[in-house]
Parts: sequence; C-alpha cells; structure tokens
Amino acid sequence: MTSTELPSGEWVERAVERSAAVQRSRLRIAKQVRQMLDAARRLIVAKGEEFTTQELVAEAGVALQTFYRYFASKDELLLAVIGDAMTDACDRWSETAGELPNPLDRLRYYITSTLEGLDPDGSHAATARFIVSTRWQLHRHFPSELAETERPFVALLRAEMNAAVKAGLLNPPDPEWDPWFIAELARSVFHFYAFAAHEDDELDVVKERLWRFCLAALGGATHREKGVVQ
Repeated sequence: MTSTELPSGEWVERAVERSAAVQRSRLRIAKQVRQMLDAARRLIVAKGEEFTTQELVAEAGVALQTFYRYFASKDELLLAVIGDAMTDACDRWSETAGELPNPLDRLRYYITSTLEGLDPDGSHAATARFIVSTRWQLHRHFPSELAETERPFVALLRAEMNAAVKAGLLNPPDPEWDPWFIAELARSVFHFYAFAAHEDDELDVVKERLWRFCLAALGGATHREKGVVQ
C-alpha cells in the first residue's frame, strides 16, 4: 500500500466509525440539517413555500455555503421537509396506536389520522396546503424520492393489515399492494380537503366513510359494538 492509498477492511472501518472526530462531525451535520428543516417549517407557516434560500439560512442561523453543502437546491430542501413531516407524523401515530387493543382499531386510526391536520386555519392548514401544492411540483423531478417519503406510512398500514389478517379480521385481495393503494386514497382525500372549504364536523363524516370504504376493500366487515363503528 502506498502512502496515497486509503487503508481498507472491516476493522479499519470500525475504527473510523468509533472515531470521536467522526462522531462530532455527524452530530454537527445532524444539528445543522435539523436547524434548516425546523426553520423551513416556520417559514412555511408564515409564508407558504414563497421563501428564499437567503431567508432560510438567516432563519436557521447557518451560512449559505452550509445550505449548499447538504442540499443542491431549494427543491431538495422542500423534499426533505415533506419527508421529515411524514416521519414525525408516523412516529406520533405509532405511539398513540400502541394503546389501541387490536390491529383493526390501529389500522382505522392510521387511515383516519391522515385528515387530522386539516383544521380550517392556523399552522396545520398552512402546512397541509404546502404539502399538497409542493408535492405535485416536486413529483416531476423527484418521483422516486417522493415515494420514499411515503414509505413509513405504507409500512404502518402493511404491518397492521398483516396482523389483522392473522387475527381473521381481514381478507385483502392483494396484501402486498393494498397498503400502497390505501395510502394513495387517503392522500387524495387529504389533498382535496386541504384546499376545499369544509365545516369541522364534515371531516368526521369523511373519516368514517373513508374507513368503511377501506375496510370493505380489504375484505373486512363493518359492525357496531357499543355504539362505535369499527
């Protein structure tokens, strides 16, 4: 090995991974990226997507060259914001659903929770409209990356669908593809109501109808138990 060649091998890689300098570098990168994502969310609430890269770095408290170190363009940042929002939502939903008694209840919760952020005003409404309008713009250039941002939600649906099948509660026609189709349906309903005027109680009706449709499509049955639609 010459002096210009890098050493290789499993043990060398382990040593690099354990390096304090490497760990500090990773923590610094994670902190800077988090600052930019959080700053972008604040600007979205205030201005929608109509903020500049200069406004973003000022809000995040980082240098412009730091932004371009991690994102090639504002579009890549917006893609990261959408993915970050989806991951946060799935983490919250998963934690809450852990208290529900069976997979069918958890599945219903996941599907209907997609509409929870559609309050008629406030930060949630701004974020919902941003996600809808920006997603279609990004889809032209980042279709695969956008699909990746939605994978956590599809994984939640698939896990509960499989559990419900094992429990004899569902009989889906295509267990591999059905979670994706359900996620696409829920997203379409979300996109419509993000901009369509609606009363608060209208969403409650929509949630129930969405769940009943999905339940029937997955080979389940609706019934009432103690006055609650399951």
